Amino acid sequence: MKIVLPGGTGQVGTVLRRALTAAGHEVAVLSRRPTGPGEIPWDGRNPGPWTEVIDGSDVVVNLAGRSVSCRYTPDNLRAMMDSRVDSARVVGQAIAAAARPPRIWLQMSTATVYAHRFDAPNDEATGVIGGAEPGVPDYWGYSVDIATAWEREQEMADTPHTRKVALRAAMVMSPDRGGVFDVLSRLARLGLGGPVAGGRQYVSWIHDHDFVRAVEFLVGRDDLAGPVNLAAPAPLPHRAFMRALRGAWRVPVGLPATKWMAELGAFALRSDTELLLKSRRVVPGRLLDAGFAFDHPEWPEAAADLVRRVRGR
Repeated sequence: MKIVLPGGTGQVGTVLRRALTAAGHEVAVLSRRPTGPGEIPWDGRNPGPWTEVIDGSDVVVNLAGRSVSCRYTPDNLRAMMDSRVDSARVVGQAIAAAARPPRIWLQMSTATVYAHRFDAPNDEATGVIGGAEPGVPDYWGYSVDIATAWEREQEMADTPHTRKVALRAAMVMSPDRGGVFDVLSRLARLGLGGPVAGGRQYVSWIHDHDFVRAVEFLVGRDDLAGPVNLAAPAPLPHRAFMRALRGAWRVPVGLPATKWMAELGAFALRSDTELLLKSRRVVPGRLLDAGFAFDHPEWPEAAADLVRRVRGR
Protein backbone atom coordinates (compact mmCIF):
# COMPACT_ATOMS: atom_id res chain seq x y z
CA MET A 1 0.00 0.00 0.00
CA LYS A 2 0.95 3.63 -0.44
CA ILE A 3 0.69 5.33 2.95
CA VAL A 4 1.10 9.04 3.66
CA LEU A 5 2.06 10.26 7.14
CA PRO A 6 1.60 14.02 7.57
CA GLY A 7 3.61 15.01 10.63
CA GLY A 8 5.34 11.63 10.62
CA THR A 9 8.72 12.69 12.05
CA GLY A 10 7.77 12.69 15.74
CA GLN A 11 7.92 9.77 18.16
CA VAL A 12 4.65 8.15 17.07
CA GLY A 13 5.39 8.82 13.42
CA THR A 14 8.80 7.22 13.77
CA VAL A 15 7.24 4.12 15.31
CA LEU A 16 4.63 3.87 12.56
CA ARG A 17 6.96 4.66 9.67
CA ARG A 18 9.52 2.09 10.80
CA ALA A 19 6.95 -0.68 11.13
CA LEU A 20 5.05 0.07 7.93
CA THR A 21 8.23 0.34 5.89
CA ALA A 22 9.47 -2.96 7.33
CA ALA A 23 6.15 -4.52 6.29
CA GLY A 24 6.85 -3.55 2.69
CA HIS A 25 4.57 -0.54 2.31
CA GLU A 26 5.53 2.62 0.42
CA VAL A 27 5.58 5.35 3.07
CA ALA A 28 5.74 9.09 2.39
CA VAL A 29 6.18 11.56 5.25
CA LEU A 30 5.01 15.19 5.11
CA SER A 31 7.29 17.33 7.24
CA ARG A 32 7.90 21.00 7.94
CA ARG A 33 11.62 20.20 8.03
CA PRO A 34 12.29 17.29 5.67
CA THR A 35 15.75 15.79 6.05
CA GLY A 36 15.82 12.48 4.24
CA PRO A 37 14.42 10.20 1.54
CA GLY A 38 10.67 9.84 1.51
CA GLU A 39 10.14 13.16 3.33
CA ILE A 40 8.17 15.85 1.50
CA PRO A 41 7.94 19.50 2.57
CA TRP A 42 4.66 21.05 3.68
CA ASP A 43 3.68 23.80 6.13
CA GLY A 44 0.68 22.03 7.66
CA ARG A 45 -1.60 24.94 6.72
CA ASN A 46 -1.76 25.48 2.99
CA PRO A 47 -2.20 23.32 -0.13
CA GLY A 48 0.93 22.87 -2.21
CA PRO A 49 2.85 20.38 -4.33
CA TRP A 50 2.63 17.92 -1.43
CA THR A 51 -1.03 17.29 -2.26
CA GLU A 52 0.12 15.20 -5.24
CA VAL A 53 1.26 12.44 -2.87
CA ILE A 54 -2.24 12.26 -1.34
CA ASP A 55 -3.81 11.68 -4.74
CA GLY A 56 -3.53 7.97 -5.48
CA SER A 57 -2.52 6.95 -1.96
CA ASP A 58 -4.30 4.14 -0.12
CA VAL A 59 -4.06 5.40 3.46
CA VAL A 60 -3.44 8.76 5.14
CA VAL A 61 -2.50 8.84 8.82
CA ASN A 62 -2.36 12.48 9.95
CA LEU A 63 -0.14 12.82 13.01
CA ALA A 64 0.63 16.54 12.69
CA GLY A 65 0.46 18.81 15.71
CA ARG A 66 2.71 20.73 18.06
CA SER A 67 4.15 18.55 20.81
CA VAL A 68 2.22 18.57 24.10
CA SER A 69 5.52 18.28 25.99
CA CYS A 70 5.75 21.99 26.72
CA ARG A 71 4.64 24.59 29.23
CA TYR A 72 0.92 25.21 28.75
CA THR A 73 1.23 28.95 28.23
CA PRO A 74 -1.47 30.76 26.24
CA ASP A 75 0.86 30.96 23.23
CA ASN A 76 1.73 27.26 23.38
CA LEU A 77 -1.89 26.22 23.82
CA ARG A 78 -2.86 28.31 20.81
CA ALA A 79 -0.03 26.75 18.77
CA MET A 80 -1.22 23.28 19.83
CA MET A 81 -4.76 24.14 18.70
CA ASP A 82 -3.82 25.81 15.42
CA SER A 83 -1.30 23.16 14.33
CA ARG A 84 -3.85 20.39 14.82
CA VAL A 85 -6.91 22.08 13.35
CA ASP A 86 -5.04 23.64 10.42
CA SER A 87 -3.33 20.38 9.45
CA ALA A 88 -6.58 18.39 9.67
CA ARG A 89 -8.34 20.99 7.55
CA VAL A 90 -5.73 21.06 4.79
CA VAL A 91 -5.43 17.26 4.72
CA GLY A 92 -9.19 17.08 4.32
CA GLN A 93 -9.04 19.60 1.49
CA ALA A 94 -6.34 17.57 -0.27
CA ILE A 95 -8.38 14.37 0.05
CA ALA A 96 -11.53 16.12 -1.21
CA ALA A 97 -9.67 17.46 -4.26
CA ALA A 98 -7.96 14.16 -5.13
CA ALA A 99 -8.93 12.40 -8.33
CA ARG A 100 -8.10 9.10 -6.61
CA PRO A 101 -8.68 9.73 -2.90
CA PRO A 102 -7.37 7.35 -0.23
CA ARG A 103 -9.85 4.79 1.02
CA ILE A 104 -9.17 5.63 4.69
CA TRP A 105 -8.04 8.72 6.62
CA LEU A 106 -6.83 8.01 10.14
CA GLN A 107 -6.66 11.26 12.10
CA MET A 108 -4.64 11.39 15.30
CA SER A 109 -6.61 12.54 18.33
CA THR A 110 -6.03 11.96 22.03
CA ALA A 111 -7.40 10.12 25.06
CA THR A 112 -7.19 13.49 26.84
CA VAL A 113 -10.59 14.26 25.33
CA TYR A 114 -12.15 12.27 28.19
CA ALA A 115 -12.87 13.62 31.65
CA HIS A 116 -10.52 13.46 34.60
CA ARG A 117 -12.14 10.71 36.67
CA PHE A 118 -11.47 7.80 39.03
CA ASP A 119 -14.88 6.13 39.27
CA ALA A 120 -15.26 4.36 35.92
CA PRO A 121 -13.38 3.79 32.66
CA ASN A 122 -14.08 5.80 29.54
CA ASP A 123 -14.96 3.88 26.38
CA GLU A 124 -16.29 5.38 23.15
CA ALA A 125 -19.94 4.62 23.94
CA THR A 126 -20.25 5.69 27.57
CA GLY A 127 -17.14 7.76 28.21
CA VAL A 128 -17.53 11.27 29.58
CA ILE A 129 -16.01 14.05 27.49
CA GLY A 130 -14.01 16.39 29.70
CA GLY A 131 -13.96 20.13 30.12
CA ALA A 132 -16.51 20.58 32.92
CA GLU A 133 -14.93 18.64 35.79
CA PRO A 134 -14.93 20.39 39.17
CA GLY A 135 -11.72 20.90 41.08
CA VAL A 136 -9.26 20.89 38.19
CA PRO A 137 -7.33 23.79 36.65
CA ASP A 138 -9.37 25.78 34.15
CA TYR A 139 -6.79 25.37 31.41
CA TRP A 140 -7.28 21.58 31.42
CA GLY A 141 -10.52 22.28 29.62
CA TYR A 142 -8.59 23.87 26.78
CA SER A 143 -6.85 20.56 26.14
CA VAL A 144 -10.28 19.01 25.68
CA ASP A 145 -11.27 21.89 23.39
CA ILE A 146 -8.20 21.15 21.26
CA ALA A 147 -9.14 17.47 20.99
CA THR A 148 -12.78 18.14 20.10
CA ALA A 149 -11.85 20.80 17.53
CA TRP A 150 -9.29 18.40 16.03
CA GLU A 151 -11.88 15.66 15.61
CA ARG A 152 -14.56 18.07 14.40
CA GLU A 153 -12.33 19.27 11.57
CA GLN A 154 -11.99 15.72 10.29
CA GLU A 155 -15.69 15.02 10.73
CA MET A 156 -16.66 18.15 8.75
CA ALA A 157 -14.36 17.38 5.82
CA ASP A 158 -16.27 16.59 2.62
CA THR A 159 -14.60 13.29 1.74
CA PRO A 160 -17.45 10.91 0.77
CA HIS A 161 -15.14 8.32 -0.77
CA THR A 162 -12.77 8.13 2.21
CA ARG A 163 -13.56 6.39 5.48
CA LYS A 164 -12.57 8.51 8.49
CA VAL A 165 -11.34 7.30 11.88
CA ALA A 166 -10.26 9.49 14.81
CA LEU A 167 -7.52 7.81 16.86
CA ARG A 168 -8.08 8.69 20.51
CA ALA A 169 -4.63 7.51 21.46
CA ALA A 170 -3.21 7.06 24.92
CA MET A 171 0.53 7.48 25.57
CA VAL A 172 2.41 5.34 23.06
CA MET A 173 5.20 3.49 24.86
CA SER A 174 8.25 2.74 22.74
CA PRO A 175 11.97 2.30 23.53
CA ASP A 176 12.94 5.25 21.32
CA ARG A 177 15.04 7.98 22.87
CA GLY A 178 13.11 11.09 23.82
CA GLY A 179 9.72 9.38 24.00
CA VAL A 180 7.50 9.20 27.06
CA PHE A 181 8.80 5.77 28.07
CA ASP A 182 12.37 7.07 27.88
CA VAL A 183 11.54 10.05 30.11
CA LEU A 184 9.69 7.96 32.71
CA SER A 185 12.44 5.33 32.66
CA ARG A 186 15.12 7.91 33.39
CA LEU A 187 13.15 9.09 36.40
CA ALA A 188 12.69 5.51 37.62
CA ARG A 189 16.37 4.65 37.20
CA LEU A 190 17.35 7.75 39.15
CA GLY A 191 15.16 6.64 42.05
CA LEU A 192 12.62 9.40 41.34
CA GLY A 193 9.90 7.14 39.96
CA GLY A 194 7.53 7.14 42.89
CA PRO A 195 3.88 8.16 42.95
CA VAL A 196 3.05 11.78 42.14
CA ALA A 197 0.44 13.59 44.23
CA GLY A 198 -0.61 10.33 45.86
CA GLY A 199 -0.64 8.30 42.66
CA ARG A 200 -4.41 7.69 42.44
CA GLN A 201 -4.71 9.16 38.95
CA TYR A 202 -5.08 6.58 36.20
CA VAL A 203 -2.52 6.16 33.43
CA SER A 204 -3.68 5.01 30.01
CA TRP A 205 -1.01 3.67 27.68
CA ILE A 206 -0.44 1.46 24.65
CA HIS A 207 2.61 -0.60 23.68
CA ASP A 208 4.10 0.60 20.38
CA HIS A 209 3.67 -2.78 18.69
CA ASP A 210 -0.02 -2.82 19.61
CA PHE A 211 -0.39 0.75 18.37
CA VAL A 212 0.93 -0.29 14.96
CA ARG A 213 -1.19 -3.45 14.95
CA ALA A 214 -4.30 -1.43 15.84
CA VAL A 215 -3.65 0.98 12.95
CA GLU A 216 -3.26 -1.96 10.57
CA PHE A 217 -6.43 -3.53 11.99
CA LEU A 218 -8.43 -0.34 11.42
CA VAL A 219 -7.14 -0.01 7.87
CA GLY A 220 -8.41 -3.51 7.14
CA ARG A 221 -11.83 -3.13 8.77
CA ASP A 222 -14.18 -1.29 6.43
CA ASP A 223 -16.93 -1.33 9.05
CA LEU A 224 -15.14 0.89 11.58
CA ALA A 225 -15.35 4.68 11.40
CA GLY A 226 -15.47 7.58 13.84
CA PRO A 227 -13.66 7.77 17.21
CA VAL A 228 -11.68 4.71 18.31
CA ASN A 229 -9.73 4.50 21.57
CA LEU A 230 -6.17 3.29 21.09
CA ALA A 231 -5.29 2.28 24.62
CA ALA A 232 -4.42 -0.97 26.35
CA PRO A 233 -7.41 -2.55 28.12
CA ALA A 234 -5.85 -2.28 31.57
CA PRO A 235 -5.19 1.33 32.62
CA LEU A 236 -3.87 1.51 36.16
CA PRO A 237 -3.21 4.06 38.88
CA HIS A 238 0.02 6.01 38.60
CA ARG A 239 1.32 4.44 41.81
CA ALA A 240 1.00 0.92 40.36
CA PHE A 241 2.19 2.05 36.94
CA MET A 242 5.46 3.41 38.30
CA ARG A 243 5.91 0.42 40.64
CA ALA A 244 5.77 -1.90 37.63
CA LEU A 245 8.17 0.30 35.68
CA ARG A 246 10.66 0.29 38.57
CA GLY A 247 10.31 -3.48 38.77
CA ALA A 248 11.14 -3.82 35.08
CA TRP A 249 14.30 -1.78 35.65
CA ARG A 250 15.03 -3.58 38.95
CA VAL A 251 15.00 -0.36 40.91
CA PRO A 252 13.72 -1.15 44.41
CA VAL A 253 12.43 2.27 45.48
CA GLY A 254 11.09 5.46 43.98
CA LEU A 255 10.81 8.72 45.86
CA PRO A 256 7.25 10.06 45.90
CA ALA A 257 6.51 13.60 44.80
CA THR A 258 3.92 16.02 46.08
CA LYS A 259 1.91 18.19 43.73
CA TRP A 260 4.17 21.20 44.27
CA MET A 261 7.25 19.06 43.69
CA ALA A 262 5.68 17.89 40.41
CA GLU A 263 5.15 21.53 39.48
CA LEU A 264 8.83 22.26 40.04
CA GLY A 265 9.88 19.21 38.06
CA ALA A 266 7.56 20.06 35.18
CA PHE A 267 8.92 23.60 35.12
CA ALA A 268 12.49 22.30 34.98
CA LEU A 269 11.58 19.92 32.13
CA ARG A 270 9.61 22.66 30.35
CA SER A 271 6.53 20.45 30.49
CA ASP A 272 3.17 20.62 32.27
CA THR A 273 1.71 18.77 35.22
CA GLU A 274 -1.53 17.96 33.38
CA LEU A 275 0.42 15.17 31.71
CA LEU A 276 1.08 13.67 35.17
CA LEU A 277 -1.96 14.65 37.23
CA LYS A 278 -4.96 14.15 34.95
CA SER A 279 -6.60 10.77 35.55
CA ARG A 280 -6.94 9.18 32.10
CA ARG A 281 -8.90 5.96 32.58
CA VAL A 282 -9.51 5.00 28.97
CA VAL A 283 -10.37 1.56 27.58
CA PRO A 284 -10.57 0.33 23.96
CA GLY A 285 -14.24 -0.60 23.74
CA ARG A 286 -14.60 -0.55 19.97
CA LEU A 287 -11.35 -2.39 19.27
CA LEU A 288 -12.24 -5.18 21.69
CA ASP A 289 -15.79 -5.43 20.35
CA ALA A 290 -14.37 -5.76 16.83
CA GLY A 291 -12.17 -8.67 17.90
CA PHE A 292 -8.79 -6.97 18.21
CA ALA A 293 -6.48 -8.93 20.54
CA PHE A 294 -3.71 -7.03 22.31
CA ASP A 295 -0.29 -8.64 22.41
CA HIS A 296 0.58 -6.52 25.45
CA PRO A 297 -2.61 -5.93 27.46
CA GLU A 298 -1.00 -5.63 30.92
CA TRP A 299 1.52 -2.98 31.90
CA PRO A 300 4.04 -5.07 33.93
CA GLU A 301 4.66 -7.40 30.99
CA ALA A 302 4.68 -4.52 28.49
CA ALA A 303 7.18 -2.57 30.60
CA ALA A 304 9.43 -5.63 30.87
CA ASP A 305 9.37 -6.05 27.08
CA LEU A 306 10.23 -2.38 26.50
CA VAL A 307 13.10 -2.53 28.99
CA ARG A 308 14.50 -5.62 27.22
CA ARG A 309 14.42 -3.72 23.94
CA VAL A 310 16.17 -0.70 25.43
CA ARG A 311 18.90 -2.92 26.83
CA GLY A 312 19.26 -4.65 23.47
CA ARG A 313 19.82 -1.47 21.50
